[in-house]
Amino acid sequence: MIKSMTGFGRCELADGERKFTIEMKGVNHRYLDVNIRMPKKLNFFETAIRNLLKQSVSRGKVDIFITYEDLSEGQAVLKYNETLAKEYLVCLKQMEESFGLENDIRVSTLSRYPEVLTMEEQALDAEEIWNVLKKAMEGALEQFVETRTMEGENLKKDILSKLDGMQKLVAYIEERSPEIVKEYREKLEEKVKELLEDSQIDDGRIAAEVVIFADKICTDEEVVRLKSHISHMQEVLRSEESGIGRKLDFIAQEMNREANTILSKANDLEVSNCGIDLKTEIEKVREQIQNIE
Repeated sequence: MIKSMTGFGRCELADGERKFTIEMKGVNHRYLDVNIRMPKKLNFFETAIRNLLKQSVSRGKVDIFITYEDLSEGQAVLKYNETLAKEYLVCLKQMEESFGLENDIRVSTLSRYPEVLTMEEQALDAEEIWNVLKKAMEGALEQFVETRTMEGENLKKDILSKLDGMQKLVAYIEERSPEIVKEYREKLEEKVKELLEDSQIDDGRIAAEVVIFADKICTDEEVVRLKSHISHMQEVLRSEESGIGRKLDFIAQEMNREANTILSKANDLEVSNCGIDLKTEIEKVREQIQNIE
């Protein structure tokens, strides 16, 4: 199944005590590049999140945004440090005696001293947190893969359409080649006649020149290989194989190489124009392939 590297997925999930919102965005990249933004308290789950993603995604730049809300009433606890409070009082008593100052310390004042009263978050239950986080991830990932698959199908249709057009161009070059040689022979014979002024023409010499010319412009091998590459790409696109982006890119490079050779050998305006059109279509296909996982 063909998948694009462009996609989006979102899932919001709450279980009564906690709520997760996850968004995933994907764009083209040569390899799998994952960037996760989430609260520090969830950093423990980063490896598990990456492993879950890799089960469905093999290539592309993926940004994951995770927000977390703890809806439980007991998410933080007030802690009273009695030992530290006593130490503060001892020090204040010493200051009173040493400097003859009035000790006007009150409970409200002492409570504001550093570390006497602190708020502590309760420890997270990793297993419970992961169960909810995993479901939210799976929900976002399902939508993410679905959008990538839909875009992949559109790319597949577009590339197959372009390949059909390329086959017609190659077929025209194949049909045109014998005509080029025939036209060359006719022009050569006319020039020889003009030069010899109706004298006897050496058919053997003419034939030899035509053979040399035909060999120079012959694109039979390039056409055969190009037709083979087009058929191969069509087969790969229609297969159920996943992760075909790199394979398609390699085939497109080979197609471009054959098209360049055909264009360099072209000694005919029509074939040259056809070769240019062929290279243009191959380049369009290569651009589309860059979007495929």
